[in-house]
Amino acid sequence: MDAIEAIASRRSLRQLSGRAVPDELVERVVANALLAPAPHHTKPWRYGILGPERRHLLATRMGDAWRADLERDGQPAPLIERLLRKSRRQIVAAPALVLACLTHEGLRDWPDERRARHEWAMAQQSVGAGMQNLMLAAHAMGLASYWISAPLFAPDAVRAALELPPEFVAQAFVVLGYASSGATPKPRAAPDASALVVRR
Repeated sequence: MDAIEAIASRRSLRQLSGRAVPDELVERVVANALLAPAPHHTKPWRYGILGPERRHLLATRMGDAWRADLERDGQPAPLIERLLRKSRRQIVAAPALVLACLTHEGLRDWPDERRARHEWAMAQQSVGAGMQNLMLAAHAMGLASYWISAPLFAPDAVRAALELPPEFVAQAFVVLGYASSGATPKPRAAPDASALVVRR
């Protein structure tokens, strides 16, 4: 599968079988995330391959943080419970779970908030490129994947549950696994370049 085919055919797929993903395959997939472009030739990202023993506590800590947000928003209790059950299931039952984090390592320390914010934004763009690499590599190697942004909303809960260094700032999970038999992604219309691309 070449790069163009991988980009065109990769889709997020949540219907995964219970088949285990070999550790060496997960490591090969993650290695491709480390090839992403980064600001100032730095490596501001860190990736964690999360084993099953940590996931229950991780799901609990993240669920507590999300519950607090949802309750502040005034969401009804049945909806909160349904959302938390789904979130917990995704974390605990994932055949393989990868966490992307950022650090400030190598980034410039600007004296003003505006440039400091943009410096961090460059790092976030870089970790996004890394996760795209990871998911494209997974697709090329016969794995399905999908992205979960929840860690971005509960970085302290993630850090505490996984005992991460204080400089690690959680960004997102990628779930990896083998597609369930007969599972297919939802149809996707081709993007309309005339509406999304501007020439000047």
